[in-house]
Amino acid sequence: MIMTGSNKTKSGTVLVYVLVMMSVSSIVLLSLMQYITSQIRFGYSRVEKDQSFHVAEAGIQYYRWYLAHGTSGKTAQQIQDFWDNDPLGVNAPYEADFEGIGKYSINVDPPSYGSTIVTVRSTGWTNKMPETKRTIQVRFRRPSWSEYIFLSNSFINFGDQAEVYGKVHSNGGVRFDGLAHNVVSSLKATFDDPSYGGNRQEFGVHTTDNPADPGAPAYPWPAGTVPVRPDVFEAGREFPVPEVSFSGVTTDLANMKAQAQGGFGKYLENTGYGWRIKFKTDGTFDACVVEKANDNTHVISKYRRTGGTGTCDSCSGQCLANYPIPNNGIIFVENNAWVEGTINKRRVTVVAANLSGGGGQKDIYIGISNSNLRYAAYDCDNMLGLIAQRDVRVLGQCPDDFIVDAALIAQTGAVGINDNGFSGKNALTFNGAIASYLQPYFVHGNGGFGVRTYNFNNNLLYCPPPYFPTGTEYSVDLWEEL
Repeated sequence: MIMTGSNKTKSGTVLVYVLVMMSVSSIVLLSLMQYITSQIRFGYSRVEKDQSFHVAEAGIQYYRWYLAHGTSGKTAQQIQDFWDNDPLGVNAPYEADFEGIGKYSINVDPPSYGSTIVTVRSTGWTNKMPETKRTIQVRFRRPSWSEYIFLSNSFINFGDQAEVYGKVHSNGGVRFDGLAHNVVSSLKATFDDPSYGGNRQEFGVHTTDNPADPGAPAYPWPAGTVPVRPDVFEAGREFPVPEVSFSGVTTDLANMKAQAQGGFGKYLENTGYGWRIKFKTDGTFDACVVEKANDNTHVISKYRRTGGTGTCDSCSGQCLANYPIPNNGIIFVENNAWVEGTINKRRVTVVAANLSGGGGQKDIYIGISNSNLRYAAYDCDNMLGLIAQRDVRVLGQCPDDFIVDAALIAQTGAVGINDNGFSGKNALTFNGAIASYLQPYFVHGNGGFGVRTYNFNNNLLYCPPPYFPTGTEYSVDLWEEL
């Protein structure tokens, strides 16, 4: 058969068409194969990535277990010893296998001296894809006493004009007739309220606000027994809950003294009647030995010269010494302490306690010479704690409108106004936290503050004053994937 030119042209066109179709099909098939392969790889990678996340989470859970076994139930000094003795993950990453699936590596930022916060980062990967890593960061925190606007070992009574924003806890029962914006809790399931006539068991946290709570039946009671009162307890009430132990603070005081003497603060010895401390905005504090003070009003009348001979009528001149404020540290006074001034970019705790034997327990006095106790700013860089072995007292010398920025603890006594020499004052504005073994009070007889405002400083949740008493259980405070 003889092909003509026309037939040859048609045959060539078909061949080109077939080649084009084959090329297009090859490209489509190759693309499809690449897509399928990439999807398989993506699925495989996603599985390994998810497993890497679970391995990293396993590292966090391991360190949580490690912290619990190393610090649970320990004193503040024992917890500090734990961190001082090269714990896992601090000075070098801690790496461990997880059930043959992969490994995790843990890096830890330990708490700074006086802090309650630990940061743990756990990076996980699988054996199949070690280059695919996931990192989780968790902040662990021990709750501090500074988290309570009011904490007491005794019965606390809030009247119908009270409006409280922070947490409240008592080991002895609470009567609350005002408005609580945060949780109110008590160690006791039931108690006999001395302010309510007695001879009747009340709930551990109860109200007489209209309508009053009914008397509490024998504990444990069925669910629904305790009335829900959001008009009084906006965040609820909890009882019974574990005790917050004031007796345990004794061990904390010994640790604070050791820290002050060991380079993390300033130790002021037991001399005279005690020490007057005035914080200055330049980062220093003036200190004078109190030579003479009234036994009832505690007003200072004489100071001792720094050379030990002679006296001054004021805290100045030859009676005055000046020291840097130990940032994140302790000023430990082995005697009474009179405290005043303004904290500026410093975090410090002042302790007044006699641990050397002989003599009585020691007090802290504030409201000196018509002066407030202030922060230069409300942030974590400005923090003051005052811890008294017995009482923290506001003196009659305080301003008519007195402002206090601090977290206070009276270990065996009360936070309150001085019982002698205190006439009527206009207003108290307290910004911080109060822990008082006995019921705190700012009105007594004809003396006291006509208006009392208590504001919780939210910075105290994460930035308590240095070495402030805390719980001994670390809990997860913040979780995030990096």
